[in-house]
Amino acid sequence: MAANVENLGTLERRVSMSVPVRDIEKQVDERLKKLARNVKMPGFRPGKVPMKIVAQTYGPQVRNEVLGDAVQKSFSDAVKEANLRVAGYPKIERKEEKPADAAADVLEFSATFEIYPEVKPGDLSAATLEHPKVAVDDAAVSRTIEVLRKQRTKFVAAERPAQDGDRLTIDFNGTIDGVPFDGGAAQNFVFALGAGSMLPEFDAAARGMSAGESKRFGLRFPADYHGKDVAGKEAQFEVHVRNVDEPRLPEIDAEFAKSLGVADGDVEKMRGEIRANVEREVKKRVDARIKNQAMEALLATTPLVVPKALVEMEAQQLVQRAAQDLQGRGLKPEQLNLNPQQFEDSAKRRVALGLIIAELARVENLQPKPAEVRALVEQEAQSYESPAEVVKWFYMQPQRLSEMEAMALEANVVKWVLSKAKVTEKDMGFDELMGAGS
Repeated sequence: MAANVENLGTLERRVSMSVPVRDIEKQVDERLKKLARNVKMPGFRPGKVPMKIVAQTYGPQVRNEVLGDAVQKSFSDAVKEANLRVAGYPKIERKEEKPADAAADVLEFSATFEIYPEVKPGDLSAATLEHPKVAVDDAAVSRTIEVLRKQRTKFVAAERPAQDGDRLTIDFNGTIDGVPFDGGAAQNFVFALGAGSMLPEFDAAARGMSAGESKRFGLRFPADYHGKDVAGKEAQFEVHVRNVDEPRLPEIDAEFAKSLGVADGDVEKMRGEIRANVEREVKKRVDARIKNQAMEALLATTPLVVPKALVEMEAQQLVQRAAQDLQGRGLKPEQLNLNPQQFEDSAKRRVALGLIIAELARVENLQPKPAEVRALVEQEAQSYESPAEVVKWFYMQPQRLSEMEAMALEANVVKWVLSKAKVTEKDMGFDELMGAGS
């Protein structure tokens, strides 16, 4: 089987292949004879079906299989001989048939594909990375406790008119020009006053109302309102308040400590555990900031043309992950019209980083050792109630462990970047770090 390779561009290649017809027919005949030994057909005993009938029934399918295998082998041999690393999947096409008077002794095909680019990590000596320095003081612990208190807010009946922060249960009916509209009525509807879930005019009308009170008021829907049928229109609402409940934060006492997993209710022990958790979260966010800077430095110093095929595959995976995330939130992905083009920039970045990291792991011997992976798994497990069980959970499934191995490799790459670049320390407030996210 002959083959040759053409250079179509920076990464695009084409292989032309010719497959001898005689070889194909020989293999088809061999497979059909093997198949005939066990084939079953009505009116014949197993293995006694005439070869002509077997060929008529299964010949086209077998020939396609043999031809596919032959072309794939020819392609594999060609790229191996040329020492090419194929990125993605080749596009294989049958060439036009030869003229009728030409000898049909071969079948000709072409395979168009991309190859992996040559990756040469750049010089990082001029790159500067900032290392945030964040102190976890008593004030940070106290603010975290306040967040935890708010998460455990209980609502009790308010003996006063409604104010921002209260939870209201209402019945309402809305009309436009005296006609009800979709979404304009509800019974036992619950919302937080002043939280932004309702239009400002609706909040303003409900503010100051008491349980058992009713009110009629008008409001105009914004011109850019998501409900196109009512956008820009004036509506009249009748609202009846069933309940006004005010928030009550739990006291910082033994019961509160127990609700956070401190069995004996020791408040000081609770503070110590919260401090440890906050310190872990701070470290995680600081590490994430440093990692992001390191990856950006690698991208900036390593010019790279990435294979379109890999970008398309990565974009498809990002679409699938986004869809799964939306489904987990109770949303329907089809409503947002997700498509790979929306994720093209992110996909290109991820592919480029993947290629750079793989090359660094090879040339700088940065593949993580088992002990490094284990340390990362144990660190991740510390944020759970039963760390030992979480560690076992990771090691029970190869896929879970491979994700931690990838994270350990990235950590080694970050260390390598830090050893090459300039690193400056920068004082950062706790609120700035936590507010910005990771």
